[in-house]
Amino acid sequence: MEPDSVKYIFVTGGVTSSLGKGIVASSLGMLLQSRGYSVTIQKLDPYLNVDPGTLNPYEHGECYVTEDGAETDLDLGHYERFLNHPTSQGNSVTTGRIYQTVIEKERRGDYLGKTVQIIPHITNEIKRRIKLLGNSGEFDIVITEIGGTVGDIESLPFIESVRQMTWDLGEKNSMVIHLTLIPYLAASGELKTKPTQHSVRSLMESGIRADVLVTRTEYHLPKDVKEKLALFCNVKKGNVIESIDADSIYEVPLLLHDQKFDEVVLRTLDLPYDKAPELDSWINFVDKFKNPAHQIEIALVGKYVSLQDSYKSIAEALVHAGASTDTGVKIRWVYSGDITPENVDSMLSGVDGILIAPGFGDRGIDGKITAANYVRRNKIPTFGICLGMQIMVIEFARNVLGLKDADTLEINSHTTNPVINLMEAQKNITSKGGTMRLGNWKCQIKKDSKAFEIYKKETIQERHRHRYEFNNDYLDDFEKNNFEAVGKNPDTGLVEIMEYKEQPFYLGVQFHPEYRSTVVSPHPLFVSFVEAALNQKQNKKIHATGKKG
Repeated sequence: MEPDSVKYIFVTGGVTSSLGKGIVASSLGMLLQSRGYSVTIQKLDPYLNVDPGTLNPYEHGECYVTEDGAETDLDLGHYERFLNHPTSQGNSVTTGRIYQTVIEKERRGDYLGKTVQIIPHITNEIKRRIKLLGNSGEFDIVITEIGGTVGDIESLPFIESVRQMTWDLGEKNSMVIHLTLIPYLAASGELKTKPTQHSVRSLMESGIRADVLVTRTEYHLPKDVKEKLALFCNVKKGNVIESIDADSIYEVPLLLHDQKFDEVVLRTLDLPYDKAPELDSWINFVDKFKNPAHQIEIALVGKYVSLQDSYKSIAEALVHAGASTDTGVKIRWVYSGDITPENVDSMLSGVDGILIAPGFGDRGIDGKITAANYVRRNKIPTFGICLGMQIMVIEFARNVLGLKDADTLEINSHTTNPVINLMEAQKNITSKGGTMRLGNWKCQIKKDSKAFEIYKKETIQERHRHRYEFNNDYLDDFEKNNFEAVGKNPDTGLVEIMEYKEQPFYLGVQFHPEYRSTVVSPHPLFVSFVEAALNQKQNKKIHATGKKG
């Protein structure tokens, strides 16, 4: 579409954080896409970090990585999972990146001696970033989610930029959706609208009028409450949409569609809405997710399990794989720091498969190694991702190859057997932000392998986020013992996939396949892992009962 005809939707939030702006934006994007529109979503985050790459997962959840190597907010994962379309560097903007760009311009003399100020220089840069996706000619509609809540000091430049853009674009070319909370007071048995009224007032004080209110609520909003919100918040009666708590995030688009949310948006933007949305595949997915024929339990062994958003993409990839195989996947969240040789059996017993999660640092490493030893000896389907693969390598080196001090240089710089080594390209790097091996890299897969059976192709591309790699000096010893490198980067020889031939599913990957899994396209590695776990459960049942069923 021509840049001048692109429509812009801004999603803001009020009352409290973590209401689900990303899910609402993703749901809207999916609904508009189902009506034939080309849609993308971007996130504007108000923190001063240039990107989330240096943030602790306990504080910010997982760091999501795009194909072109951007380290981004986890909401971009939701965007891709709902739209089945890759995001990029342009879909994630932080205050830190905005200020960094403006300061670099000032240092070069781009402003010709002018005093650099929030308005117009910072706001102009924000608007330029917002319009980058619209100027690409690829999209009909650009949805921009503003992080934080209205009234936050950090968000003010973004809010001001939205005010300027809606003024410049006009009411038929842009709109604002405000997500807010309607709390329920059990003592009085009432849904309270006052916090929303204050939030909308704060937005209006910034010069922005909300076109649509989306209200998070535990209970359905009566007609009189919706009318009260419309009256006091200056929106049309039909433009108050409830977003009631759902069992699954994947039900949200359907619940919003039932209230004609997508039609309201298209009408506001003066776009045709007569074409019915194609939602059959999404409805089928939700039905399989809610009513699976089978059930399995997967242990996710990691160090950040107390904040499950740290592994959001992995958890959702298991959901996608489960629905595609008609299997409900229950995750047993296991903190690796609690695992010891004495309790590993009790902590992992009864699970049908184990996923050894990625991570950084030495905390919980011994527990992961103990878990890898337990599952290998007990022939439990095992999937290792990034550090998870490296853990499988270390355990095998110690307990099968007899290299008792085998380790990763990330944890032990004095080991005499560094089976996991620092990548050559990383050895002279001192800055931490944005310097890992990031984004899509090629992998060549051996034909006679489980990986080839899964992917059904010789060359793949997957996303990476790491500094350390398998040390090829030890490869012969591993392969003589049937733990083979079945996937390598064709240019560097870096090991990408390891699989143990003596078990049906004992596979580790250096990359992050979870980033590529979507509702429409579940990742084949996760599908195969879930199938292996289901087979494990069914075989145990056959052995226990002596018959199938």
